[in-house]
Amino acid sequence: MSTQAVKEYLDQFGRGGDILTFEATTATVELAAQAVGVEPARIAKTLSLQGKESPLIIVMAGDAKLYNGAYKAQFGLKAKMLTPEEALEKTGHAVGGVCPFALPEGIPVYLDVSLQRFSTVFPACGSSHNAIELTPQELFDYSRAAGWVDVCKGWREEE
Repeated sequence: MSTQAVKEYLDQFGRGGDILTFEATTATVELAAQAVGVEPARIAKTLSLQGKESPLIIVMAGDAKLYNGAYKAQFGLKAKMLTPEEALEKTGHAVGGVCPFALPEGIPVYLDVSLQRFSTVFPACGSSHNAIELTPQELFDYSRAAGWVDVCKGWREEE
């Protein structure tokens, strides 16, 4: 999928015109934070992983790291990232632009609780040069998330 497909998808929520486009790449958390002008933690990092029957998407705060023990407890298997080729083939988005929007049917999206500490976050929108500012609830609604999960570490002060 492209930014155009994501724009069309977000149009149903009246937000397709709110996609921010940058000259600089936003392919990593650090680069996205620089382009947007926010702390890296507010970048909504999207991972594409292999689930039991199909891929699944997890969106987390930019400063969070997937914790395999919590992931395995939640999903019943060890976390296995899709390769860049698999990500493009199965999600329709290339690595650097993988996002929780305009996905093929049957790919569940989960949001990590690390996002809930911010009033707004910035997920990608189908390419490595864009993002959109959303509240965590908007992100949940627009991504049609299957639920909130707690599968990350490194973002809580006590860790």
